[in-house]
Amino acid sequence: MEEVAVIMKDVKSYNELKELLAKNKSNYVLIYKAGSEQSDCAFNNLNEVGEIDNVQFLAVNVAEVRDVHKNYNVTTAPTLLEFEYDKLVKSIKGCQSSDYYKNLVKNSFSVISASDDGEKKQQKRVIVYSTPSCPWCNRLKQYLRQNNIKFRDIDVSKDTKAAEEMVKKSGQQGVPQADINGQIVVGFDKKKIDKLLDIKAQ
Repeated sequence: MEEVAVIMKDVKSYNELKELLAKNKSNYVLIYKAGSEQSDCAFNNLNEVGEIDNVQFLAVNVAEVRDVHKNYNVTTAPTLLEFEYDKLVKSIKGCQSSDYYKNLVKNSFSVISASDDGEKKQQKRVIVYSTPSCPWCNRLKQYLRQNNIKFRDIDVSKDTKAAEEMVKKSGQQGVPQADINGQIVVGFDKKKIDKLLDIKAQ
């Protein structure tokens, strides 16, 4: 069998995971069950992303490690957990294509990269909670793209955990909602968004 360079480090316990997460800002943890078709698919496709500076890839085999998935309420394998340091940001269930994983990491990482204008000004972290059928969600995302604002788009119709997190943050279920460095903007409130992201009025 051909040897493939594996980018993911095996984690043997919850305590080890916490230590590793604390050392790096951008972390991806694959909860998988070795030998399962879906898990092997996720493992192999995620591995195709390749090594990226300042991004840490970790793997937890639930057949051997029993305490990690319970601490994050993960009930199905494979599930990919995305962390900012040790704070869980997002979970993706099932096996996705290698292109999906590449775009996921690229989009997340671009949020913490320096701006293109040569300044070392760090863009605020932007998360957009949306659904595919929501026209105002699309208007908001289009507006952010027009102003070169990098953001993470979370489809709350598919991610129930994120939907619960959104309601907990704002007390409201309606979309779109934007989390800009912890400040919640409900709806496409252009004036508020411009102020929080320092977008100059056109």
